[in-house]
Amino acid sequence: MTALLHATDSQMAMLADLVASLEAAEATLSSMHAARDGMLAMAGRLAIDIAREAAHPDHGDMAIRTVATEIGAAQHLSDRTIERRMADASWLVERFPSVWEAQGAGRISGAHARVIVDAGAHLDDAADRRAYAAEAVAIAETESPNRLRRLARRLAERFQERTVSERHREARKGRRVWARDLDDGMAELATRGPAALIHGMFDRLSQMAHAVKKDNAHAARDAGPDAPPADERTIDQLRADLLADLLLTGTPAGHDTTDGLLGEIRARVEVSVPVMSLMDDDRKAPDAAAFVRTPGDAGCGRPGDSTSPSTSPPTLPPALLDGTMPIDITTARRLAGSAMGWDRVLTHPISGALLAVDRYRPSEQLRRHLRARDQRCRFPGCGIGARKCDLDHNHAASTGGATADMNLAAFCRRHHMLKHHSPWHVEQRAGGVLEWTSPTGRSYVDRPPPQNTVTFTDSTVPAPF
Repeated sequence: MTALLHATDSQMAMLADLVASLEAAEATLSSMHAARDGMLAMAGRLAIDIAREAAHPDHGDMAIRTVATEIGAAQHLSDRTIERRMADASWLVERFPSVWEAQGAGRISGAHARVIVDAGAHLDDAADRRAYAAEAVAIAETESPNRLRRLARRLAERFQERTVSERHREARKGRRVWARDLDDGMAELATRGPAALIHGMFDRLSQMAHAVKKDNAHAARDAGPDAPPADERTIDQLRADLLADLLLTGTPAGHDTTDGLLGEIRARVEVSVPVMSLMDDDRKAPDAAAFVRTPGDAGCGRPGDSTSPSTSPPTLPPALLDGTMPIDITTARRLAGSAMGWDRVLTHPISGALLAVDRYRPSEQLRRHLRARDQRCRFPGCGIGARKCDLDHNHAASTGGATADMNLAAFCRRHHMLKHHSPWHVEQRAGGVLEWTSPTGRSYVDRPPPQNTVTFTDSTVPAPF
């Protein structure tokens, strides 16, 4: 398809102008939001200075409240809202100034800034925060906030003083379940717990919901004219009903099929973990003399460390749940030990690039390779996981395109359809890099996400100038 819904040249020119204007408007809005954050942080600092000079016994609480009410009254907003904004702005401006400056320059949006700050909120060392923020901002300039979130979490792990296992043991103490009343006789039930369990619970509910919907659809199709109305519940509604059924009865008795289908469903979670991280619960490399730390090495120390041989073992990356959420090594080891089989992801020891995916008993090797390489939909800005995506021949097989990794990529159904039924065009370059061309002729490059792996540097190789 070579035209956008039979658009004329003038309409395409108008679209190009609108895209450019909206791009400029978004940069202006980001700058204005950064300016507002700067003034709110200044207001918070002013309140603290007033309280300090007057030796207020509440350490500034009433002064902050007074300033917040003054600003809130002028803006017709709650003083609690203003106080919360002041706290968030102070956290951004004082702890992550380079992120604030990038937002002020229009290089990143407020949504990008929030993701970076949230992921690095627990970094106490100022030098660590600066190094983390510099790398995170560089990523944010080319990625959407939803993609940035998983990359920022992974990046922040490299600067954590405590291992994810240590922090997970502490965080587990906060697991809980709570309820909140809503309008119209409704309420919410929420839970906080280990990520592997929560994702497993949700996945099992999803599998059950899809199985029930499919079975009910078959039953309705085979039933006669006097059959009861077909089950028209959505997957979300079925998940909610199944959760209530499981919790109130102990088993999904109200939804299970005559063949006991739901009882056989097991939750699926995907965990990626470097083999050396799996072997050592302390996340330390077994032979520190074999490594050196270099700026930007994933999982081998922090950027800015000396390039001379290290005297202490570099920190290894944690396990990742579904490619996004760091989990403790103990949980990863248990999951790996009970798995029926593993996908082994082979990466280059220097660059960390994906080389191959295999198993001792290979099956669907190419699909596994592409899921491991792409990790999510390869349309710019989309974060749908690869296991929920279609595999698309970038150069159509019907016109000679090869069924090989250099001609296949993971697209979610929405962007798969967009590629085939709109003027959007994609070409795959070396290394799995995709170059998309928009209807107005703009080019967008999407690169495969970095692998969760360890890389090494040979200290005998001269550093490039």
